[in-house]
Amino acid sequence: MTAPIETTGATSEAQPEAVLAGVDKGQIEGRSLGQIAWTRFKRDKVAVAGGVIVVLLILMAVLSRPIQALFGLDPNAFNQDLIDPNTSLPTGGMGGMSADHPLGVEPKFGRDIATRILEGSWVSLVVAFGATVLSNAIGAILGVVAGYYGGRVDSIISRLMDTFLAFPLLLFAIAISATLQGGAFGLEGLPLHLSVLIFVIGFFNWPYLGRIVRGQTLALREREFVDASRGMGAKGPYILFRELLPNLVGPIIVYSTLLIPTNILFEASLSFLGVGIQPPQASWGGMLREAVTYYEVDPQFMIVPGLAIFVTVLAFNLLGDGLRDALDPRSR
Repeated sequence: MTAPIETTGATSEAQPEAVLAGVDKGQIEGRSLGQIAWTRFKRDKVAVAGGVIVVLLILMAVLSRPIQALFGLDPNAFNQDLIDPNTSLPTGGMGGMSADHPLGVEPKFGRDIATRILEGSWVSLVVAFGATVLSNAIGAILGVVAGYYGGRVDSIISRLMDTFLAFPLLLFAIAISATLQGGAFGLEGLPLHLSVLIFVIGFFNWPYLGRIVRGQTLALREREFVDASRGMGAKGPYILFRELLPNLVGPIIVYSTLLIPTNILFEASLSFLGVGIQPPQASWGGMLREAVTYYEVDPQFMIVPGLAIFVTVLAFNLLGDGLRDALDPRSR
């Protein structure tokens, strides 16, 4: 007969094998989808760098006029004393770079390039953001309607998308912009040019987002929360705008960050071709157009606005890639 095994107090009070680490340090809370996405985004250092540059560019555009007023800058001020009358080129090396003109001056007129880059920043971003908002509004609404209702509604909207995608957008934009240069709709000058560019670029770019939203909606409309809304008597508009669209915010944001640089390039292309922003208003595309004549003898004049466009487009693309990876739970 074996003796009974004595148990000690320590043994009787033994802890379970699985103990949550840190349980004594505070309450453990779950993280929302936004917090998870932000954590994933912060790990991507390249995307964070792109986001920082984007924020700085937006601040530069928003504060461009106050900065000019504070320092007494004028993007259209001529500095003929800095121009060689025999060659129409800036005096000195590197396109007339100096302490007063850190990025040099333009040939022929001697306008400060740094000030004109600052002035052109808000033009490019206003057109890009305005066109993006317009195309996203049209594309998101028509895309979610087509995906949710399906049938004949889907067929009509899909054929409408195909029709818009078949338009030669660049030629169409050139024709409309050139036709409305004098004045239209009670507008003229810079307000007219900005409005025309925003309308042309935004109105004809919506099918790209529309197709993305339609595809996402086709998958979401079969989910349980949509069935639950239908079972509780919710009508179509409520389901579209209160159930489906909030779940499409992620793809729309990602697409927007990728569409903005495309719109910046499109605005620069139209200005380069002479049917966008008209002089003397500074724009990056217009500066490139003016630099074509002098790029062999004064490359500085072309390099600076070209770099401004390149850095802006690259920063938005890096930010868009980072947001796509952060908002997509299937990405690594």
